Formats: sequence, structure tokens, C-alpha cells
Amino acid sequence: MAEWQEQDAILLAFPHQNSDWKNYWTDIIPCYINIINTIAQYQTVIVLCDDASTVSNYFDTNIQKNCIFVQLKYNDTWARDFGVLSIVNDDKIILNNFIFNAWGNKFDATLDNQINKKLYDNNIFIDSIEFNNIDFILEGGAVESNGKGTILTTAKCVFNQNRNPTLTQEEIIHALKKYLSANKILVLYHGDILGDDTDAHIDTLARYCNENTIAYVQTDDTTDAHYLELLLMEKELLQIANEKQYNLVPLPVPSPIYAPDDNRRLPATYANFLILNDIVLMPTYNVTEDDLAITQLQKAFSNKKVIGIDASALILQHGSLHCITMQLPKNSINKNNIGKIIII
Repeated sequence: MAEWQEQDAILLAFPHQNSDWKNYWTDIIPCYINIINTIAQYQTVIVLCDDASTVSNYFDTNIQKNCIFVQLKYNDTWARDFGVLSIVNDDKIILNNFIFNAWGNKFDATLDNQINKKLYDNNIFIDSIEFNNIDFILEGGAVESNGKGTILTTAKCVFNQNRNPTLTQEEIIHALKKYLSANKILVLYHGDILGDDTDAHIDTLARYCNENTIAYVQTDDTTDAHYLELLLMEKELLQIANEKQYNLVPLPVPSPIYAPDDNRRLPATYANFLILNDIVLMPTYNVTEDDLAITQLQKAFSNKKVIGIDASALILQHGSLHCITMQLPKNSINKNNIGKIIII
């Protein structure tokens, strides 16, 4: 589905002490509370928790009434990449459960890879919806849909040998078309964000805002470490735009932000925004480019207000706002669960 198609809910996984967030606990918990509080004002939030009673008590009654707290076991919090990828054709919904191998077996994702099936089996989704377990490795952050049969992705990710090593590039393209109900796969061969663990996920670089508009990361600063790769990516996007009659909206690169413990550059990107039914949430990082990024992104969303939300803590673990969320299409979740705690 295109992200701007009508949604039932947003899925998130709340940090827990056995995840890699334990070293950033005082930073990440207020960040997640703020994000969930904001989203729940507009639509339902499914919050995965290791301890649902504790997590639900972070929120007031009005927020709790628009959340589903699901207690189950999981490794980490990157719902964009382990969540179901939804196909919406007319009134038919298909939930595709791909294999999640933590971006090429970089981390343990055994529990994360079981989440979607558990949610389906325990009636978090409407049980009449088609649910497919697919023997193909793919993360949600790796693909962007325009809702009209075109998928945008990157070669560094989908053709990487750490994903589907037995398949040729042609076979991977065929699989993407088949499983994502697409007739065209557009592949970018350039673009990368320092500190990104995902092998250049498209949602850190270039995003569909509507069926013929792409917002993308761009810098004119020749001293920035991203300059050459982003310049080459921009040239690819310009060629695509000329062929497809697309509009392009450039987003700035945030000023460099470094980790407090080892001074590594963190993967801050404004392309990691989240489209909701009524608004767009854009990650901000308390740097000078935040305001410009909101202004630029607003150009791509004439019918939705773009709101900045602090994602500074999220980049400490190499992700941002879009990475921790997954939208679920209209008429896909069991609304009888809203306001409840479900233990799986």
C-alpha cells in the first residue's frame, strides 16, 4: 500500500531492558512516549510491550483508549522492518509476512521474525484478511510504493548478498513485483547515510509523498561526507523524474550529529517521516536544518500538515521515526481490541 492510503493503526514496539536500548534508557523512553502520545491523538496505535501493564501506565486514560497494548516477546523495536507489508487492491487487503533477518544477520531477530504470525493468530488483525508467509527476505524500510504499481528501492539493499543470496538480480526483481503487486521496480544505485545499519534503506534517502512526487535527501555542501553519493543519487532521481513526470522535493542533510560515547556520526535524515491519515510527522534533531526541512516537506503535502517531532534519541541506535513504525490499512485490525491489554 502507499503510505497515504487510509490507515487503521500504526504499529510500534516499545523499548525494553533486554534490547539494545538499555544503554540509552533515559533518552529513549520519553522519546517513545512523546511519539505514541502524538500519534494516538489522530489514530489507533498498536504498542508491542514486554510488560504491558507497566508500559500502558506511561499514558493517560485518553491515550490508552486509542491504543492496543500487546504483550509478547521481541528482540528490538524496528517495526518498519519486521512488520507486515500490506497490499491494498480495491477492497481486498493482503498482509505479507516476509522473512526479517536483521539486515543481513547483523543482529538476532529470531523473536522479531515471529511477531506478525503471532499477531494474526491472536486476532489483532481481522482473521478474514489474507495473510501470507513468504519465503523471501525483505524489510519494509527497503521499499517505497506509489500506490499505482511502482516500487522504489536501492541496489545496495535488495541486491545485497546478505538478503537473498541464492537469487539473481532478475529473480529478486521478479519476486518484488510478484509479492508487492507491482509492475515496475525503480532501483537507485547510489545514496547512503553514515551510521545506517540497513545497507541503504530507501526510507532514509527518498520517499513517495504522492503517486508522482518524491522527497529526497540532498546537500550542496561539498565537504559533507554524503555529498558525492547523494549527488549521484540525485542524478538518478532526475532521470526517473524526467521519464515518469515526477516532481522532486529536496530535503536538507542535518548538521552532523555524533554519538556521545564513541563520536561516530549518527544517521539523521529527514526522509524518515511518517504519513498518517491527517498529518505527516517528520523527525527533527534539534539542529538548524529542522525548520527548513519542515518547510520543504510541506511543499509535498498540500493536504496534510507537517509536524516536527524530536527523534534525537532514535538515531542513537541508528534509526529514526519511520524505522520504528508501520502503518496498517483501513479495515485490517480487530477494533474490539482497542483500549485493551492483550497478552500473547
